Amino acid sequence: MRLTHAIVTAVLAFVLGGCAGLPGKQTKMTVSSEPFGSVKGVPVELYTLRNPDGIEVQITNYGGIVTSIKVPDREGEVTEVVLGYDNFGDYANDPNYFGAICGRYANRIARGKFELEGARYDLAINNAPNHLHGGNTGYNKRVWKGSTSRTKDGVAVTLRYVSPDGEENYPGNLDVEVRYVLTKNDELRIEYSARTDKATPVNLTHHGYFNLRGAGNGTIAGHELQIEAARYTPTDKTLIPTGELAAVEGTPFDFREAKPIGRDIGDRHEQLSTADGYDQNFVLDGGGSNRPRLAATVTEPRSGRRMEVYTTEPGIQLYTANHLDGNAGRRGESYSKYGAFCLETQHFPDSPNQSNFPSTILLPGEEYKQTTVYRFSTVD
Repeated sequence: MRLTHAIVTAVLAFVLGGCAGLPGKQTKMTVSSEPFGSVKGVPVELYTLRNPDGIEVQITNYGGIVTSIKVPDREGEVTEVVLGYDNFGDYANDPNYFGAICGRYANRIARGKFELEGARYDLAINNAPNHLHGGNTGYNKRVWKGSTSRTKDGVAVTLRYVSPDGEENYPGNLDVEVRYVLTKNDELRIEYSARTDKATPVNLTHHGYFNLRGAGNGTIAGHELQIEAARYTPTDKTLIPTGELAAVEGTPFDFREAKPIGRDIGDRHEQLSTADGYDQNFVLDGGGSNRPRLAATVTEPRSGRRMEVYTTEPGIQLYTANHLDGNAGRRGESYSKYGAFCLETQHFPDSPNQSNFPSTILLPGEEYKQTTVYRFSTVD
């Protein structure tokens, strides 16, 4: 009896694709790893997570960088939606924090100084006149210890890094763990935890640059954004918060109802002029919580892709890639100004120097915990 080509294809798909019902259709959650480079002889790995709906996420243990997120549009076409590079060398020299974990303190600390328990700490001024994203060699430039696992609802990569006392002049040994879970429900869940042996400020975030139309495919001006925040933290000309929690009503920062990101980005509001676009922390309604709650929703009308952001954090930073200037990306892509948006879940900038902001001080015996979820879907 002769087998038809269709039957042979289906059999191969069944054997190679994890009991696939259709040719090329994956029905299993998978996780794998491969060499990606090395730092001073220490190997760097690239992990790939896939789910049955065509979503693929790649993460490296260098800097906890999410190098790739591929998701389908309303027609099922899978496209890369985060900015990144083709090779490890470009990530090692990247000044933009593409996809990285930022810490020990994400965002800015004024003049690189803070006082804690009677001691003064002077940090690197790497974003003059302030300290940014952990200093000259933050967590985005460290090699983490990685492992893979399966969970009840997906596949995971867990990264661990022990930041020694005095690293970038922060106090205390900080044991940090970040777990990335790709779920069968089309979510990328990022779970953070940390413990210290000495009081220290901690503020971690994921710095992904998203373009839901496709990385390198124009600006994000037409993306429709909604942020669950009635207030934001205005800044001075160096992007340090003034301490005020200002109402968004009547300003370009009112995203309580969905609107195109580009609608007000050219407004002459002083805050937009200072940052040359959006680079503001929003005070999420309800503050921090033990369970992730909806913080923001972004929809790209042409592709139908939608991304919802859930978090336990009290704030979220909207950044519209104001300083990209045609940077070369993967496969020759050009990343221009406003070519992506970042939604960085966090505590507020400069909290160690702002007593009216939620505290970021972690004490011995306590555990830092936060969770952020990026949920992908499509709309008609």
